[in-house]
Amino acid sequence: MQPKPAEAAAPAEPEREKDYSSRIHGAFSSSIFSIGDLFRDGQKGVRFPKDLIKVLEQKLQDIAMGKDAAYHDQLIRRTMAVFYGQVKDETFRRQMKENRKIEELILMFATNATNVLKKEPTLQGDGWKVELNNHIAQFVRLLRDCLRHISHVSPELTSRLEMYTAKLAPAQPTYSDSGYDSASTSQRDSIGSTKRISMQINDMPLVLTAARLFKLPAHVVQKEIEDMAAYCTEKAALNDLKTCLKNINAGAPFPFRREDFDSDAAWQYWRTLETAHLSQLMVVMVQFNPELAKSTPSEALPPTQANGRPGSVYSNNPPSRPDSYYASASAQRHLSVSSRHSVLSLGNALGPSDPDAVPNALEGDEEIEVGFNFTFIPPNPRKYYKRLIEYCIAADLEAMLSPAVGDDDEVSLGILSPPHIELINECALRWRIPQSYRVACFLDIVRQFYERNEVPLECVPEALANITRVTNEIDLDKWPVQDVDYLAQIYGGLFSTFLSHLYHSLDGLPQIKPSDIAPYLSILDTVRESGLLERYDVDVAARMSDIQNQVRDVSARYYGQKMRELQAAPGVNRALPLLLMTDEIEKNAKLLDKRFPEPILGHLDIVSLMLEVQIPHFLMDLDDSKKRLFEDSMNGPTPDVPIQDIFTLYRRTKTLLGMYKAFCPNGEIQFDLGGFFEPYVRQWLINTDNKTTQWVQAAIAADKFQAEGEEGHSSSIIDLFDSLRSPIQFLQDLEWIDEYQEARFFTSLSKTISKAINQYCATIEELFMSEMFPRPTDYIQPQKPSAWLEKAKQLTERGEKKVEAFTFQPESCVKLNNIEAARRLLDNMYAQMEADKKMEVLENSAPPVPEKVERDRFLFTVKIALAEGLVPLESSPSAKLDTFVTLSDEQGNRLAKTRTIYESLNPRWDESFDLSVDKPLWIMISVRDRALVGKHDTVGRAYLCLDPKRFGDFLTHDLWMDLDTQGRILLRVSMEGEKDDLQFYFGRAFRSLKRAENDMVRVFIDKMSPFIRQCLSRTVLKTLIKSTQSGSIDYNKALGNVTALFGSLGTKDDVQIPLPHAEKPRIKPESLTDVEIEQAILPLFDFFDANLSTLNTYLSEATKDMVMSRVWKEILNIIEGLLIPPLSDIQSEMKPLTDKEVDIVFKWLKFLRDYFYAGGEGPISLEALQNQKYRDVLSIRLYYDWHTDALMEECVRMMQHSLRAATPVKKRAKSVYQQRNLGTIKRSKKEKQQEKEKEVSNGETILRILRMRPGTSDFIAQQLQAMNSLQAERDAQTKEAEKRKLQRPRQQQQQQIPPVPSIPPVPALPPKS
Repeated sequence: MQPKPAEAAAPAEPEREKDYSSRIHGAFSSSIFSIGDLFRDGQKGVRFPKDLIKVLEQKLQDIAMGKDAAYHDQLIRRTMAVFYGQVKDETFRRQMKENRKIEELILMFATNATNVLKKEPTLQGDGWKVELNNHIAQFVRLLRDCLRHISHVSPELTSRLEMYTAKLAPAQPTYSDSGYDSASTSQRDSIGSTKRISMQINDMPLVLTAARLFKLPAHVVQKEIEDMAAYCTEKAALNDLKTCLKNINAGAPFPFRREDFDSDAAWQYWRTLETAHLSQLMVVMVQFNPELAKSTPSEALPPTQANGRPGSVYSNNPPSRPDSYYASASAQRHLSVSSRHSVLSLGNALGPSDPDAVPNALEGDEEIEVGFNFTFIPPNPRKYYKRLIEYCIAADLEAMLSPAVGDDDEVSLGILSPPHIELINECALRWRIPQSYRVACFLDIVRQFYERNEVPLECVPEALANITRVTNEIDLDKWPVQDVDYLAQIYGGLFSTFLSHLYHSLDGLPQIKPSDIAPYLSILDTVRESGLLERYDVDVAARMSDIQNQVRDVSARYYGQKMRELQAAPGVNRALPLLLMTDEIEKNAKLLDKRFPEPILGHLDIVSLMLEVQIPHFLMDLDDSKKRLFEDSMNGPTPDVPIQDIFTLYRRTKTLLGMYKAFCPNGEIQFDLGGFFEPYVRQWLINTDNKTTQWVQAAIAADKFQAEGEEGHSSSIIDLFDSLRSPIQFLQDLEWIDEYQEARFFTSLSKTISKAINQYCATIEELFMSEMFPRPTDYIQPQKPSAWLEKAKQLTERGEKKVEAFTFQPESCVKLNNIEAARRLLDNMYAQMEADKKMEVLENSAPPVPEKVERDRFLFTVKIALAEGLVPLESSPSAKLDTFVTLSDEQGNRLAKTRTIYESLNPRWDESFDLSVDKPLWIMISVRDRALVGKHDTVGRAYLCLDPKRFGDFLTHDLWMDLDTQGRILLRVSMEGEKDDLQFYFGRAFRSLKRAENDMVRVFIDKMSPFIRQCLSRTVLKTLIKSTQSGSIDYNKALGNVTALFGSLGTKDDVQIPLPHAEKPRIKPESLTDVEIEQAILPLFDFFDANLSTLNTYLSEATKDMVMSRVWKEILNIIEGLLIPPLSDIQSEMKPLTDKEVDIVFKWLKFLRDYFYAGGEGPISLEALQNQKYRDVLSIRLYYDWHTDALMEECVRMMQHSLRAATPVKKRAKSVYQQRNLGTIKRSKKEKQQEKEKEVSNGETILRILRMRPGTSDFIAQQLQAMNSLQAERDAQTKEAEKRKLQRPRQQQQQQIPPVPSIPPVPALPPKS
């Protein structure tokens, strides 16, 4: 402890008007000449604590506002106020934060002060320079005052400021902790004035602080001061510093030696720094008291105390001192503390800026002995220092808890008060306590107080911040080894303490917040990142494992408690507690993941540990409830567990499994999610399949069949597909975990869709037929309404048949549009379902096929083409039949039924039906004659066995079946394997739509065909010829009634076919005009005008093109039927037309072509009109007049050409797979069209012409037999190719087709009922 300089009488302040010349001269000669002189020592800048700026800012504010009496001078206040403005600037703050050099801070103040003083009018000439020294000295003094409020200030900074204070002392009185009066005389130019020391404790602030700390009375302390005055001198303090320097050079244990450091670099760093500090302190002491530089005889020193160090304040028995804090300390000190060399030489060698000269000057001072020979330094400085801090902290805590401190008053987290900080810093400086030990000791004491609950938690991070600040300035590898070990021991204790706090804090999972453990984590992170725990042998991994187990245990307890609460809630829905538990797990995981995005302490991932326990527990509970859940979800129409809750539970469980995989990548969990929930999906698919009938019925019932939108369809098809898309979307939203299972689900759903489409087609067809064949009255039998209408056509006046034109209804067109729209929507659904991708999954991921128990099923397509040679049941030679065909199984159950063809003995139905069989099935083909009333008559029967072995070649077989009465019927039968996959069911759905569309279009054509046949008949042709000969036609009237559309039609597009040179040119009789010829079929044009406008208005573009093409095809067939009979080996009764009649027929064909083309504005393009069929009809004209022999020769030539040509291999029948979407349908149609164009031949046309020539029956039969033989040969080649194909090795994933077995014997016919 050092006394404060006695207060000297302040001299009167000289007036401002006084001449400054003498003062300036003296100041310049004895003080610094510029601010740069202050830092000329060339030493490295010292960094100040980061809290200094905050304290300085508050001090400057108080000075500027006049609150600090120590700085009352107005010029000083103005300078401080200007610098306060700069301190508030953000740029200044950033610069100081990056730099933090004390020299930079003083230079910045000097710059501001210079600017202020230069502008001061009272400072004339160079007077501002003298005043500048005074202001800088005041600022340094202010900095030292600020540091007294900051704990753990580095000794280097303290000594550096003391040195600056000493340099500035002549310019301005200041105070030093050394206790010397540095006030200058009134002349202010002498530093050698006599100083007297006050021995009163009231003049010693640090002594008063110590007296209050140890609660010693003033008189006792005063007495002890007087007793110690003899040996506690400035010379003894200087000798302590010299001893430290001598010990360092000699390698003595105190303060430190080389063995106390890990490396030479650390030792040299500390030695250089410590030597500089000691040198600075000695310079300051000599500058304050130049007498210390003079030689002092050894006999002038106080005598040696008995059993103690000579003149030490730490001797065992200080004179007249009661028991004190240092009473237990003992040490030995050599008697001599003086030197035979003059100390004045040291003083002379020590310039104010040359501290490095101190060690050199001490080399010859032999009176300074090496060892622990000190006056002011206790025998165990660290122990005394630590005990001093304990006393200070205890005293300051007691003061904080006193009633004088209010609850709202702010207290420092550093605990220590400014007086105690000043006392501790002074002791550390004089006792040579290194900064490393100071911060470690303070942290250790704070830890001990915290563990005794005497200080709050916030004090620990504050103490750790001191460690961080010091380590930023001095690396740990430069610390003394004992200080590093000491710090490692403290860190180990902190780690154990706060890890225990963290352990118990985790009991609050999952509601724990980051703020609950943030203080612990901050401390633990700091300790862990220091790398010192290894020195303390702390098993971090084991301790972290304990924390992880704690998290697992807490998570398991929380899960069990929460599950019991949920299951205890009332209700019969057993899925609800599980659902709520999944919500709880997911919610807590997301919350904790948001709160703790990174693992705690780098190892503790709370979310992973919690999910690692809770998700397996949940899956165990879910598996335990498997049976009850399934039973409760199937117990009636309104089950206890709704199926939707089951699927929600699936999604939640899948989410949890995904979370487990993401957060616990190394964990393994055995739970078959797909196997657990698959039965529910299967049941849902069954329920969905049961609802399809209701969907179809509801959609049709709500439909008014009015066109909606440009596509012309109505609401029912949209409603139906919306209902069908809903389960598809539902399955897709499930995002099923197993691709193969998902593909199987979609396969079942596609079967349901196919069933719904087939039902919709059947219902729409039924409604369509009721519109096309309306019922005349209510009492007529409802199953035979069309018979009355068709029979009414036979009732004509005057005995002549008349066919009335049929008027189409818009509703019928809308229904056809619905079928076309359904094809497009089904194709979109095929894409939505990703059917092709699902098929790849089924083929590539299917499990091994077990031994089949069920039989294979096969799909037979039976097309009822036509019948011929039917015999009417009436004896009248003009009697006709109204026939339809039914297919029945062995039990008599009807399997299929065609439409009715009226007034024909050679009807053509061209209707196909699909029959699914798993074993040979006998079917009965019955040709029935529709009756008006009563039972329909049977015209004839035939029997066919649909045996999969018989049709195993998968080709189309044309079967002529002889009826049991008379006549025969043509069936086209093909077979394919019925497969349980997506593409097959979609193919069946597309086939159902296509057949429904064809049937409805056929009805449209059937309604037009009779009237077209009537208008384009031989009767009209002969009537036209006769009327021309009789001249009964009114040409003007006929010309006026011609449709204006055909007035501009020309003949430039006629297809002209030249006659052979061997033929004689046809000599035409008097020809009819085009107007007369057109007038004959004017009713047909009127019919087209009336009906085609309806079709054009209400049919969609695609449907309209299809209907119009079929109308044109029907016209071509009728024109062809006018010219030649159908192909047969029986002599035809049809007579050839005359040349004039042939010309009229082709004129009609031209008029009709031009009508449908209409200059490019018609419903059919010219390319579609002049198709292959059109060209075949035109070719009839080429051969029509040929001689019979020439026709036979040409026919034989064409047959030979066909035999020489490459025989095409007959392809398999069109499969369902070729119709699975619109793309495959269009591709198949295009291939079929190309094959037809390749097989163009006029041989059949010639044979049909020959049927009208006498004596050609044998030739025709021979040619037909040759054609059949050729076809049989092609079939044999095809079968042989299939056989060779089957003998090749096939890939395992492709289905093998068994070889075609020999035809089994036909089973016996079923008994007649």
